Amino acid sequence: MQLILWRHAQAEEGDNDLARPLTTKGHKQARKMARFLQGKLSGGYHVWISEAERSRQTAAYLQHPAKVQAALNPDAAAQQVAEWLCGIASDEMVVIVGHQPWLGDLCAWLFTQTWQNNVYWSVKKGAIWWFECAQPLGSAPAQLRLMMTPAEIECSVKP
Repeated sequence: MQLILWRHAQAEEGDNDLARPLTTKGHKQARKMARFLQGKLSGGYHVWISEAERSRQTAAYLQHPAKVQAALNPDAAAQQVAEWLCGIASDEMVVIVGHQPWLGDLCAWLFTQTWQNNVYWSVKKGAIWWFECAQPLGSAPAQLRLMMTPAEIECSVKP
């Protein structure tokens, strides 16, 4: 499975976590990363998003149908996300727009195949981590194909 974990772009602060929209900077981050991804993805991929507005807005820049999955919400546990991912076919390409801390925990698990307590892996806002995963998921460490932040895209296009 090709698995792209995309952290939502920068969002406004607020009390209603699921309703927080992207900031102006967040819209720029999401647009930039989506443009980058569109150049790398074929038409046959799936996009899964959480119920959070910032996840929806980030994914919308891909201009590809997205499916909402409550299992990807900000309060999810990485172990639950991993279990959910086990149901995806091995030949699929999947883009998941999600949240910290479970994104970082999932990245750590994909590399190490162990759940690490008291270790925090940070995924920057708007960044992607692209993995090639063995099937069944968790049968072998995933290989990192690409890790990119929106700021790195800016740097890569400057002369």
